Amino acid sequence: MRYLRSDGRVAIRRPRPGDEAEFVAAARRSRDLHHPWLSAPGDAEQYAAYLRKTRRRDTEGFLFCDRATGQIAGYANIGGIVLGALRGGYLGYAAFRPYAGTGHASAGVALVVAHAFEALGLHRLEANIQPGNEPSKKLAGRLGFRLEGFSPDYLFVDGAWRDHERWAITAPPTP
Repeated sequence: MRYLRSDGRVAIRRPRPGDEAEFVAAARRSRDLHHPWLSAPGDAEQYAAYLRKTRRRDTEGFLFCDRATGQIAGYANIGGIVLGALRGGYLGYAAFRPYAGTGHASAGVALVVAHAFEALGLHRLEANIQPGNEPSKKLAGRLGFRLEGFSPDYLFVDGAWRDHERWAITAPPTP
């Protein structure tokens, strides 16, 4: 298995077609954990669409995996990537059961953020989080994201326009 980055316990890699069965099963068993915050690809067609999306120029997709077992513990995406003067994108992430609450998501997202700043050359990542999603807000805060604002009716999620808090982090200054 080729990993992009690892902290010893958790590693990140790109999603592949061969991950479909494991990913879909993990998404299905985690539906109640994710609802109403997001809808992870829950069938073959949705997973294929997810892979196509992660192959676009403005999107990067990552799986975070438990190093001991190789199992998919969750995933993260950077979408809406803009280069030029902005060099930023929008970060989304989710843990899968049984890894939720074990630190795998925090470690995986930290690896994705480091990869975004170092390998992809991005300067800014924004995570838009629904106000009631305390686990995601805590994760963002632990990783150094700062709360920058509130946007009513910001994103269409789970059949409705939802309010979101805008959390962001910028790359550390280079010496």
